[in-house]
Amino acid sequence: MRIHVGTDHAGLEFSRDLQQHLRDAGHEVVDHGPQSYDPVDDYPSFCINTALAVVHDQQHGIETLGVVFGGSGNGEQMAANKVRGARAALVWNHDTALLARQHNDANLIAIGARQHSAEVVLSLVDAFIAEPFSGEERHARRIAQLAEYELTGGIAGHVIDVYPS
Repeated sequence: MRIHVGTDHAGLEFSRDLQQHLRDAGHEVVDHGPQSYDPVDDYPSFCINTALAVVHDQQHGIETLGVVFGGSGNGEQMAANKVRGARAALVWNHDTALLARQHNDANLIAIGARQHSAEVVLSLVDAFIAEPFSGEERHARRIAQLAEYELTGGIAGHVIDVYPS
């Protein structure tokens, strides 16, 4: 599987360790940066580029997922989710890693590098990668509604409130 990885300064060491771990497991890894430590770098471009690559690959039939890191994972998740087609889940334990795939068919996860040990990070990513989407109708329906809203600003058969600018 191809795994795209992006981070900021807070997750740079985790990112390097993870990339080697994934390569050792036989995955193709694409690093979206940064390439060197800069304590004041900004995460949005690294995470957006990671999400863009994941969505692009999936649209072209390539089996791929992504991982973004930062201090908490919150901003990184928000940045990745700005990309149409990205479904980035904030993961903080084993259950959230599994449910991100089972119920949400998440194609990226965000992890707070300052929140976990390297061992925990590797186990969370491994769990996420190994877990398939359940394919259950209710979950597929909800994912389709999110995609519909992303494209049209509405969800057929549901009221979406509109507020004046």
